[in-house]
Parts: sequence; structure tokens; C-alpha cells
Amino acid sequence: MINVLKKKKCVIYAPANGKVVDLSKVPDPVFSKKMMGEGVGLIFEGDTLFAPLDGKVKLVASTKHAIGFEANNKAEILMHIGLDTVSLEGKGFELLIKEGDRVKHGTPVLKINRQFMKERNIDLTTPIVVTNSEYKVFKSNITDVTTDSVIMECTKN
Repeated sequence: MINVLKKKKCVIYAPANGKVVDLSKVPDPVFSKKMMGEGVGLIFEGDTLFAPLDGKVKLVASTKHAIGFEANNKAEILMHIGLDTVSLEGKGFELLIKEGDRVKHGTPVLKINRQFMKERNIDLTTPIVVTNSEYKVFKSNITDVTTDSVIMECTKN
């Protein structure tokens, strides 16, 4: 009976190894001014991004630069890969999932062509935000992360 009274928590992990930066430091006002929601930025290493939570793939942008997830507690999390990447029209991205897929934390979801991005001077800082405002977001204070690092948790207000 006590479990019924507990708020369901969503645990959000780093989708890749790298460094977490405060969202206010992300050089895109849509994210730095938190217009899309509360979260963090990730400067990631490697070329593969992984599901940051257990849940469902709710949205995949046609340009492959953004993936929306719905956590098991119904929180919606947007992972926007890089800045101004919508202009690439999907080039440099390889989707490993599709809308509607169920994922577990650590499921590979996207590969990027880092050389392609570098040649086009693309900033790969990746905002990860909770987009539904009725959720309270608790950010971790760690900066150096691996895919097993919890970067945020959220509960419904």
C-alpha cells in the first residue's frame, strides 16, 4: 500500500561518455533559456548514443537529429543531438531505433559520423531535457560521466 503513495521516479543516464555542462551554458537560446524544458547538456565522446532511460521511443525527427523518449512514469525526455543539426537533413546520422520501440537504458539508438560533423563545424553539444513541465527535475552534480552515470531524475509534481 505504501508503494502506491510513492511518486514514480524517472532515472536518466548519460547517453554516452563525456562531460555534462549546465544547460545555461549550451550556446543555443532555445535550450539555455530552458524554452524546451529543464535538463543538461552533454559534450559526448565516441560515435554512438544510447537510450538514457527505460521507456519508449516516442518521437524521431525526420532529420534524425532529435529523439524523444517517454519514460515509464510518463516523463518525456528530448535528446537533441548537436546544435543546428536540423540543417543537415539527416546526413551524418544513422538511426538504430524507430518510433514506438521499447528501449532499456543502454540500448544503442543512434550513430553519428563524427568526421562529417567536424568537416561542417557542427557543435555536438547535446541537450537532454525533460519537456513536460509538470515534472520536477533533479540534476546530478557530476561532470565527467559514463553511460552508467545518472545525470538527472524526475518525478511528477
